[in-house]
Amino acid sequence: MFFPIGDDNIKGGHKPLVTYTFLALNVVIFLWQLTLGAEGYRNFLYEFGTIPVEIMNGKDYFTLLTNVFLHGGWGHIFGNMVFLWIFADNIEAIVGNLNFLAFYLLGGLFASLLHIFLSPTSAIPAVGASGAISAVMGAYLVMFPKSQIKVFVMFLFRSVPVNALMFLGLWFLYNLGSGLMSMGPESAQTGGTAWWAHIGGFIFGVIAGFYAKKSYLEGDFNDHPHV
Repeated sequence: MFFPIGDDNIKGGHKPLVTYTFLALNVVIFLWQLTLGAEGYRNFLYEFGTIPVEIMNGKDYFTLLTNVFLHGGWGHIFGNMVFLWIFADNIEAIVGNLNFLAFYLLGGLFASLLHIFLSPTSAIPAVGASGAISAVMGAYLVMFPKSQIKVFVMFLFRSVPVNALMFLGLWFLYNLGSGLMSMGPESAQTGGTAWWAHIGGFIFGVIAGFYAKKSYLEGDFNDHPHV
């Protein structure tokens, strides 16, 4: 097993205030969810998570925003917050706080809409920051392809540097393969990982990344100071 623990960080630029705010907000909301008890926890996810069949029936549009700040368990929020912490700050440093805020929320929205489009009859609530964070990762791939991601490898008990293009490219291919295998009439009712939300967010991020790279970055990543 392996997972990212760090990356090359941009020096200067905008402070990642939105990134850190979202980190704190997600953790606080999750800890509050835990105080609700098992039934209250489940009801909260059903009330504020995005349920595709409800959206298709013209109900609960507000959940397209609220679902981005909810999580289904410790592993879910831990993984999402690690990825947010590693990949979001560089992007926010370049594009600015308000632009990053809009990008993050739109990425989460696009991710949810693709999930709804492909699972329109699902009555299972989709929750988590994964779609928005996938958008962050897609933009990172385009903007910082030469960045080195520090990946901790469990069986080696050490971290190794991996090129961002390779790491994020493999991540996308894994999610795409999982998404394709998950398609089927029964998948909408069984819950599990919303793979197509990940894919949709990532695609949105790649498109936004090309725009941001053209608008905010001159030359390639090596021209920008980083540590």
